[in-house]
Amino acid sequence: MTKSTTTYWNALHPENRERWTPIKGMEGKAEELTLSIDQATGEYTRLTRFLPGADTTEFGGKTHPYPEEVFIVSGRLYDEAFDLWLESGHYASRPPGELHGPFKTDVGCVVLEVSFPNRTGAGDVAQAIVPPHTT
Repeated sequence: MTKSTTTYWNALHPENRERWTPIKGMEGKAEELTLSIDQATGEYTRLTRFLPGADTTEFGGKTHPYPEEVFIVSGRLYDEAFDLWLESGHYASRPPGELHGPFKTDVGCVVLEVSFPNRTGAGDVAQAIVPPHTT
């Protein structure tokens, strides 16, 4: 099976507001919108929207046994594990087990996540890619 597909549509347009759902336990702080999912493997692409003033300190940092990619679409988000404000354009390819969060935002933030929950085996090899320096 493959990930679900759809034609072009604007997930951030106000007319699609009702498609977003509160994240369980984080109502009033964060919402999610699954863009694509493979029902067989669980791999998914989703948007997470942290609402202005959201703070996940009460939940602590987070790890999971699978890799994921994240891209900051808009706004800004503080990641305590890295002591870093992430802004539009920031990208990471997280290896399994990497600590991230807790998070907070003053203005809100939209994050694109591509997650691979079925890729937890010892045979999966992750290698860090260091972006080139520009001068």
